[in-house]
Amino acid sequence: MKCDCLLCSFENPKLTATAVVIQDGKLLVAKRNEEPFQGQWDFVGGYVGKGETPEQALRREIKEELNVNSKLTFLGAFTGTASYKEYTFPVLSLAYLTELQGEVHLNEENSELAWVPIGSLDTIAFDSNQKILEYVQQKYNYDLNRVRELVAQLDPTATVNEQSLYKAMLCGYVSRVEEGGKLIGLGWIFPRQTMLRHQAVVEDMIVDPAYRGRGLGEKILLDLIAWAKEKGVEVVELTTNPKRVAANALYQKAGFKLHETNHYLLDLRA
Repeated sequence: MKCDCLLCSFENPKLTATAVVIQDGKLLVAKRNEEPFQGQWDFVGGYVGKGETPEQALRREIKEELNVNSKLTFLGAFTGTASYKEYTFPVLSLAYLTELQGEVHLNEENSELAWVPIGSLDTIAFDSNQKILEYVQQKYNYDLNRVRELVAQLDPTATVNEQSLYKAMLCGYVSRVEEGGKLIGLGWIFPRQTMLRHQAVVEDMIVDPAYRGRGLGEKILLDLIAWAKEKGVEVVELTTNPKRVAANALYQKAGFKLHETNHYLLDLRA
């Protein structure tokens, strides 16, 4: 049923904010104590109140439901519907990748919390949340330990931070190759706009040594270049160690030209 007042006849969506909390490849979900969808799993979140930004609303909801502070990174907007008593109305849910700061404590709004592997969660309350779940499963369903193994082959001193990995995927595109469900190669590209042009940087091109010699590195690289072309990128750049003979040959084969320059790094963590 729909409200028949003039204002509601425009059917403008109510704004909601939703927390996507991922830890060790698992999603945090809460079991609802109230209708609608009583007894079903739900993401933490709620409606944006008067005078609130979506970020303020979500931080408030997280504080109310879990009693912790949070750090938010915008994921995307997802349409759906909700209901109040006999009325059904459209909603627009803004989803945020959420890092919790502290130990969670449930309030009375939910009866239980659970950490569920991303690929194992089949359903969730509200159709907008179902769209968010499908997006997360398509984008973030990774074998995190395998990613760390691959990165260690490229740089044994590197540490893969889970949240940094997810944020990197938001900022660009990850091309991956799997065989028998096992991740055996990946590459990452991210765009950036300078004053001169729209360009992109290729980072972390890795193929498991056991699977090299099969053209997988070239397959990943060409996929990254195709993504860049689709996004209107004008120039793609990358850096590599001169000692990586095979990698240098691959990049030249793909059309990259050596750009002689001094490459400096300033570590601001020191």
